[in-house]
Amino acid sequence: MNHVKTLYMAWSKKSGERRGYHHGNLREALIAAALKLIAEKGPAGFSFAEAARAAGVSPAAPYRHFRDRDALLADVARRGFERFGADLTRAWDGGQPHPYRAMENLGRAYLAFARTQPAYYAAMFECQLPPDASREFSQAAEHAFSILRQACEALCALMPADQRPPASMMSYHVWAMTHGIASLFARGDVARRKLPMAPENLLEAGLLLYLRGLGLEGL
Repeated sequence: MNHVKTLYMAWSKKSGERRGYHHGNLREALIAAALKLIAEKGPAGFSFAEAARAAGVSPAAPYRHFRDRDALLADVARRGFERFGADLTRAWDGGQPHPYRAMENLGRAYLAFARTQPAYYAAMFECQLPPDASREFSQAAEHAFSILRQACEALCALMPADQRPPASMMSYHVWAMTHGIASLFARGDVARRKLPMAPENLLEAGLLLYLRGLGLEGL
């Protein structure tokens, strides 16, 4: 009788787990669990087994979709970059109403993403994944950066041809400044530093000084 009860309990547990996979979605449950853990502990603060436990599945279940914890983080980061790229695309809006103003909108969208999506932001930039962790991850990241590069190309086009800086170099400068302000002062988690002004104002002033230095003042 005890043997039958043991078999029944094992079957029930296994059956319930399978129902969970179909009822929700194991991959989505793991992504949600990873985002929650990143928000609580940072991208390096939890194990693959903890992600499984947070998703309510067995330690072996995540291997159905991810080879290891880094693969799970790469998928979280990929999704973050896709959302990020969509936000930047809307903000840039093809350079309307003017490339300079559109660049400011781009910067504000960058800061807004860091503030409103801190778990995604941490996964994208702080999980110590190599840029080629997965093809999808690298493509999503490159697409997001390409919007900034496009903005810099549009601004460079406003300058005389013999005075234009390399647009790629300019995009790295603007990226470094924007990312630094976002990471220090605009994020939505406990890592945000205090600043006696709005991060958007700091970024606007920094962009103004940088672009004036390139000869793009008075736009």
